[in-house]
Parts: sequence; C-alpha cells; structure tokens
Amino acid sequence: MKLVTLALIALIALLQHPLWLGKGSWLRVWDVDQQVRAQRETNQKLVMRNAALDAEVRDLKQGLDAIEERARSELGMIKRDEIFFQMLEERQPPTASQP
Repeated sequence: MKLVTLALIALIALLQHPLWLGKGSWLRVWDVDQQVRAQRETNQKLVMRNAALDAEVRDLKQGLDAIEERARSELGMIKRDEIFFQMLEERQPPTASQP
C-alpha cells in the first residue's frame, strides 16, 4: 500500500512539474506580466510626449506667434525697426573662504 501511495505522489509531482517549472510555468507568467507592466509605463510616457509634440506642431502650423517666439528665444532674432535691449546681470567677484 505504501508503494502505491509513493507511486501516486511521484505521479502527481511529475504532473505538477510543467505547471511550476516548465515552459508555461507560473514563474514565467509572472516574469512576462512584470515586463508587460514596465512596457505599459514606457508606452504611457511616450504617449504623453507625443501629445506634447503634437500640440506644439499644431501650434506652429496655426499661428505665427509660436514661430515668432521660437525665433526670438532660440535664434535671437528681432523684428525690423525693433530695438533690442539685453539686461546683463552684474557678476559679483568670488569671495575667498575664510577659516
């Protein structure tokens, strides 16, 4: 009787092996689930970035204000007959550290 019990336990263990350690095991399913979650987070960040870029492209296509703002800030351009004043901050000489 003990031999039959041991044989059945061994058979159950052999049947359970693929579930826990095989190709479609719980560990692999958990690992793939973690990868899917990480990819969804990455995708969400990219969707937000794409939405911001899309809004900027629409703004540049529709109005001249955005183009003018970019020309002024990035290229340092000014309009014709416009006077440009640049305010410089006064730098203070570095102070020597005293012990």
